[in-house]
Amino acid sequence: MSRDKEEAPLFRILRIYDDPEEERNEAENSDICYQHEPQAQSQLDRVRGTPQWVHQAVTRFKRKTSWSFKAEPGEAAEFNPRYLPGSKLGDVVMRRTPRESWKIGKLCHGKKVYAIAISSSTHHVYTCGHGYIKVWDESALHTWNKAPQAQLNFQEHQNCVLTCKLFPDEQSLITGGLSRTLTLWDLVPTPRVRAELASTGPMCYSLAISSNAQICLACFKGFVEIWDLRNQILIRKHEVPEYGSRCVDITGNKFWTGGEDTSLYSWDLRSYQKLQQYKLHHEILNITHDPSEEWILVGLRTSDVVILHTHRKEKFKAFVHNYIHHHNLKFAACGNYFVTTMDESIHCLAAPSLQRLFQVEESTEILCCDVSADNQYLVTGSKNSATVYQLLY
Repeated sequence: MSRDKEEAPLFRILRIYDDPEEERNEAENSDICYQHEPQAQSQLDRVRGTPQWVHQAVTRFKRKTSWSFKAEPGEAAEFNPRYLPGSKLGDVVMRRTPRESWKIGKLCHGKKVYAIAISSSTHHVYTCGHGYIKVWDESALHTWNKAPQAQLNFQEHQNCVLTCKLFPDEQSLITGGLSRTLTLWDLVPTPRVRAELASTGPMCYSLAISSNAQICLACFKGFVEIWDLRNQILIRKHEVPEYGSRCVDITGNKFWTGGEDTSLYSWDLRSYQKLQQYKLHHEILNITHDPSEEWILVGLRTSDVVILHTHRKEKFKAFVHNYIHHHNLKFAACGNYFVTTMDESIHCLAAPSLQRLFQVEESTEILCCDVSADNQYLVTGSKNSATVYQLLY
């Protein structure tokens, strides 16, 4: 049954910090803090099913932690979590996070790069935009003017790719944008069109693929197309709010949409009923999930990042408060850091601590970004090229 009630989120406010000492001092000096005590430990011990992308939660809980609360007027906090989103207790695996990045090359696409995909399987980068896709081999990533290995021209020259998604095996790609079709590409042994799916809208804003690569969601103004990728058939044209359809993502049996109307919507992928609506008060520019699919990250026009659990009533917000035009989010496949780009700025943040691992400023607005599955490369797309960064550990 659809829940039409709109929820006013009660956020825990997370602060991005640059140095571990800064975080420790902030926690100790705050008026609101949680002490590590037997009762709190017993509550923590009873927690089950916490997600994979926190690998520091247990050690962080052993000292004072402090986060302020934000509640809507007239509302009382309905939850009081004593720990940040974390890895399964008893199965804590410390993974490395990059300490900095090194700009190593530039891919001269020639036009605006609206979408990027890095395939560790094929060892290629795919830059997408107006009229064509360019394919770059790994040797091009370490140069500044090398020609692409291939250029895939569209039959209709006015077509423009605005969004793309790699399949989980990274050997296939789906693209959408200013076109009446979604295009499926086989990337091996060489890129070729596998199929063209006739869509019902003129412009696809966002794509999402299920973890088993069976379902694809394509977001258009006012509706989401749900595709069976295996049989290449349209399952459903699902209506969503006209101004809440800029972004889409999928986690398990739920999918999420958001956009200009400032609300984040969750939907049941089996019954197609609306499950929840969160009023975030600012335009939503990006939605992505962590590798465990237990947490959703939402990038806002204000550059703030909202973090919600996909099943539990846990909601966090990292405040930046800087009005921006472009906001991209990309979680690393390893799950212990993510990259957020805000106009010309790149921020790499550890998960869950939100320690800023590094920050880079580019000369032009960043339109898209991707992180390779092997955690070696970060590539950003901008006005007429893509910039390649080597991640250093």
